[in-house]
Amino acid sequence: MLNFRDANFNDKPKLLALEQALIEAERPFNKLTKVDATYHDLDALISVADTLFLVVEIDGQIVATGYVQIRASKTYLQHSHHGYLGFMYVVPQCRGQGLNKKLLEKLIVWGQERGIRDFYLEVYTQNNVAIKAYEKVGFTSSVVEMKLTL
Repeated sequence: MLNFRDANFNDKPKLLALEQALIEAERPFNKLTKVDATYHDLDALISVADTLFLVVEIDGQIVATGYVQIRASKTYLQHSHHGYLGFMYVVPQCRGQGLNKKLLEKLIVWGQERGIRDFYLEVYTQNNVAIKAYEKVGFTSSVVEMKLTL
């Protein structure tokens, strides 16, 4: 049975494992990622008021994660705040079932209920599968970050 629910502190061991799986999946796109890297402050994501951190369960097992956080926007933009989406991850054996799309829809609705109309996320330009998934929901490319390593 498919279940969407708020992440909680009891989920931390599984969330840490999924975060490492995400980092390993993205490592080919960024060779500079530390061996012992972490991306998220899970305690803050679970407890901060302006954040919705969801997990997706199938038969009681967490198979996907994602959060939306209301953040202040850059002052030159028309909107004062936006929804930032992160830790979007679906375990490999559950991909292709539309879980990411359903999860994104729930996160976006939560933001909309709080007056948010603009949503952002980051994805590696080489991650074509993820880009296509986000485009299916309506995202478009905005800014490309460039880097130079000497």
